[in-house]
Amino acid sequence: MTNNTASANPQVSVIMPSYNTAQLIAASLDSALQQTFSDFEIIVVNDGSPDTTDLEKILQPYQSKIVYLKQQNKRAAGARNTAIAKARGEFLAFLDSDDIWLPDHLAFQMQLFEENPALDLVYSNCISANNPTHPQEFMSRCPSDGSATFLSLVRETCQIPISTVVARKNALVRAGLFDESLPRCDDYDMWLRAAFHGAKIGYTRRVQARLTDGRPGSLGVSSVRMTEAYWKILQKMDQTLPLTDGDRDVVQKRSTEAHGLYLLEEGKVNLRQGRFPEAKSLFSKANSYLRSPKVSLVLLGLSIAPSATRSLASLVERFRG
Repeated sequence: MTNNTASANPQVSVIMPSYNTAQLIAASLDSALQQTFSDFEIIVVNDGSPDTTDLEKILQPYQSKIVYLKQQNKRAAGARNTAIAKARGEFLAFLDSDDIWLPDHLAFQMQLFEENPALDLVYSNCISANNPTHPQEFMSRCPSDGSATFLSLVRETCQIPISTVVARKNALVRAGLFDESLPRCDDYDMWLRAAFHGAKIGYTRRVQARLTDGRPGSLGVSSVRMTEAYWKILQKMDQTLPLTDGDRDVVQKRSTEAHGLYLLEEGKVNLRQGRFPEAKSLFSKANSYLRSPKVSLVLLGLSIAPSATRSLASLVERFRG
């Protein structure tokens, strides 16, 4: 399937990786095809998905409306890079194949570029539906405050949900595209490098998408692995970017905090599973980075009454750094 109805030179290329999303992708595609803005193409990349047979059956009715690419599994970063290499648009719009856009999403994002031609990347607020019974606005738990810059992304005072991003293709190419060596959080790594290499980033608090980042097996499920990924990406920034002394201080401080939070998350897992000596060791290592009274209290409890798992777990689950 390689045909679509977009013009020969669409303004926007919609990037959709697919891995085990056969039962969800139709809703995502429909949300893209129902956009009030129409000058775009859709590129779906089957990233070596084990549900290929079902996926291709579901995609059959969309054959004339998409560009369909199939490859061996290269994870999300590799799928996105494959689509970008094929993209004809000046702008790239990212839509994970289990997420949904509201009908005016692209129109509003492209309006931001019209209003400020200096912008290279824009994103928006969205609904995060990882808990279907209590959907929550992304920016209520992952805020964006002030200007979105390299340092605000490092500090996470600005956080970018990928399925709301529209970016100039040349800005991402200039930054080196997505890092295919990363098993997760490749989008965070990409936004950091894009901002460092001069990309001007804007955002709106308008809700323009619905994310399903709690899907079983999705990359957003494991807080341990996510926290580990953030720590390692910050280490990578420290080691590979020509940072100023001031920027390096900020990156190293955040890297240290992220390392502590990763150890804390590992400790929580061990605590829940009743592996008290392992939990105590991990909390102790975490606290050497975090210096938290709450974690110190948990360590004391593990020393005095390690079998009191429920109360200790309750205390530590409320800890957010």
